[in-house]
Amino acid sequence: MRRIVWSLMSVAALALAGCNSSSDTSSSQPAAENAPAAGDNAAAAPKANTVSGTVALQGGVQLSPNAKLEISLVDVSTEGGATSLASKTISPVPSMPQSFELTFNATDIVPSNGYNVQAVLTDGDHKYAPALQSPVLTKGAPSQVTITLAPVQTAGDKEFAAFKDVQAHIGGMKITNGTKLDKDVSRGWQVFREGGNVKFIREQVDYGDKGFTSTDYAYKDGKPWVVVQQKKSSKDAKPSSTDRAAWGQDGSLLLKQHEAGSKTDTLSDDDAASLQKQAQSILNLATGGKGK
Repeated sequence: MRRIVWSLMSVAALALAGCNSSSDTSSSQPAAENAPAAGDNAAAAPKANTVSGTVALQGGVQLSPNAKLEISLVDVSTEGGATSLASKTISPVPSMPQSFELTFNATDIVPSNGYNVQAVLTDGDHKYAPALQSPVLTKGAPSQVTITLAPVQTAGDKEFAAFKDVQAHIGGMKITNGTKLDKDVSRGWQVFREGGNVKFIREQVDYGDKGFTSTDYAYKDGKPWVVVQQKKSSKDAKPSSTDRAAWGQDGSLLLKQHEAGSKTDTLSDDDAASLQKQAQSILNLATGGKGK
């Protein structure tokens, strides 16, 4: 009797194992059917004739509506300078970081050559460029890059930095004061001299109901060099706008900025010329026409 019972239990176990085996096979079948085809993997791969990426701007700079971003794919191995294979211009720049994609002719790519993505952002007198190169495509380089732009110091920026240095040291110069009262206009100034020459004039003009200006004038060789003028509703009010202009030794206009609130635009040539004229006028007034 024990042998019969054992045999029946063995048969039942074998039958159960067979059921489990059949169930596993059927459950694995849909997984195979849902597996991605080779064509799907190929479609997800980067395109052979494009480079793409993102351009970011260092320092959270507020851009004006005139900002322009130029991106290009260049061959840097060619003689006589880089050769552009594809380019794109974005203006106005809606936001930063800015994504991009450049399409090029794949037959133009030479495996032994070097290729870079170059990006330049211009906004008025300001220019931004990458500190590092962004190689792509050949010699193990990727087809996607992230580019970070930083400010490029312009000739105007250099002049303004030099102006700030002079401004910081006017306390050690010889100082004289003057005032002038006209109808509805009250004017006062300080003249800062070094080595017998006028280096700096600080002027405040009260126009009554028409507002107030506070202006710093810097001079080189007796000529207007840099002017920074703040306009206010009254003497103790915050500036509503700030205009900046700078000229080179040859008289060329190197810096022209108009700042109102958090927005900086290009100062018009006429307004810059007006600041230059004011600088010459106050110099004549403060020195009795001597210019020094």
